[in-house]
Amino acid sequence: MTANATRVLVLNSGSSSVKYQLLDMRDGSRLAAGLVERIGEETSRLAHTPLATGGDKREREARIADHEEALKAVADELAADGLGLDSPELAAIGHRVVHGGLKFTEPTVIDDAVLKEIERLVPVAPLHNPANITGIRTAQALRPDLPQVAVFDTAFHTTMPEHAARYAIDVETADAHRIRRYGFHGTSHAYVSRKTAELLGKAPEDVNVIVLHLGNGASASAVAGGRCVDTSMGLTPLEGLVMGTRSGDIDPAVVFHLKRVAGMDADEIDVLLNKKSGLIGLCGDNDMREIRRRIDEGDQRAALAFDIYIHRLKKYIGAYSAVLGRVDAVAFTAGVGENAAPVREAAVKGLEELGLAVDADLNSVRSDEARLISPEYARVAVAVVPTDEELEIANQTYALVSN
Repeated sequence: MTANATRVLVLNSGSSSVKYQLLDMRDGSRLAAGLVERIGEETSRLAHTPLATGGDKREREARIADHEEALKAVADELAADGLGLDSPELAAIGHRVVHGGLKFTEPTVIDDAVLKEIERLVPVAPLHNPANITGIRTAQALRPDLPQVAVFDTAFHTTMPEHAARYAIDVETADAHRIRRYGFHGTSHAYVSRKTAELLGKAPEDVNVIVLHLGNGASASAVAGGRCVDTSMGLTPLEGLVMGTRSGDIDPAVVFHLKRVAGMDADEIDVLLNKKSGLIGLCGDNDMREIRRRIDEGDQRAALAFDIYIHRLKKYIGAYSAVLGRVDAVAFTAGVGENAAPVREAAVKGLEELGLAVDADLNSVRSDEARLISPEYARVAVAVVPTDEELEIANQTYALVSN
C-alpha cells in the first residue's frame, strides 16, 4: 500500500441493493455516499451524493440488471467526482458480511479460502451471505489488485462465553448443524459501546454497557469491559427484541402449532415470523413515528403494539443488568433509538431501582451528537449514541491493510 493510499470504499451488498460510502481515513471524512436499489427489477434507482465537493445528490432511474452492473454504475459516479476506483489513493474495499460463524472473529483479507468459508455459512444466513458474496466477487473483478476485506456482523459477539452462546439442545445435533447464538449488528454494538465509554471519559475495558440497537431490525447486547458477553439475536436475526417485521422471542412450539392446526409449511411460517410479525403484525405499521402519531390520536391497537415493544425492551435491560452485575451505561442507537424520545423514556420508566432515569429536557433534544440524557443523580448513565457502521467497517479495514 502506497503512503498516499488513505481511502476506503465500504460496500454493503444486499439481495437487491448496494449501499456504499467512500471515506478518507486520515480524518474519517466521507467523500461520497450512495445507494443502488431495486437491482434486477424493471426500474432500478441509483442515488449518489458527492460529499467531498458539497454537490447536490444525483439520482437516476433505469434498469440495472445485476450487482456487476450496479458496481460499475457506482464506479462511474465516483469517477465523475474525481474519486474513481482506479485512484492510487484507494487503499482497500471493505465489505459488510453478515455471518462469519465462529471462524471469523476479526476483519479478514478475502482470498479463495475465505470466500469458500463464507459460502459454507450460507445455510445459516441464506438471505444475506449470498448477496455479500456477490458484492465481493464483483468488486474483485473490478479491482483484482486491491485488498478486499470482510468485516463480519457476528465477529464482535464471538467473545460470548459458551454458557451464553449455546442453546440447551442436544450437543451433537447442535454441533453438527452449527446451531448456537451468533448475534448480529456487531459493528454497531462495537462502535457504540466504545463511543459510550469515551462519552463517560473512561477506557472501554473499564466500562460495562448495555447497547440497544433499535432500528427496523433490533438487538441488545451486554458488553463487559469492551467484550460482548451476551446478545439478543441468535442463530438468525429473528430472536430477541420486538422488531419492525420480526417477532423476536417466541415459544418454539408456536411453529409446530401453526403446522398442525393452521396447515402452514416451513416457508409460510418463516415469512410470517420474519416479515409479517413484530410491530407490523401487531398494528399494521412498522414506522415508530406513525405508531406514535396513532397513539396520540387514541389508537388502541398502536398503543398495545408500543407497550409490547417496550415490555420486551425492559426485560432485556433487566436481564443484562443481572448478567453484567454492574452497569455503567445504557446506550440507545440506530433509527428508533436515536430519534424516538418516547421509546427511551418508556424503556427506563420504573427501573429506578436499577439506577436508571432520564431527564425529560435532555431526552427531548434532537442532535446528531453522542450525549447523556440521564440526570446527574442517576447511578447508571443513559446515553444516545448515533451509530456509524460504515466508519467502523472502514476503520477495521484500514487498520488491517495498513499493518
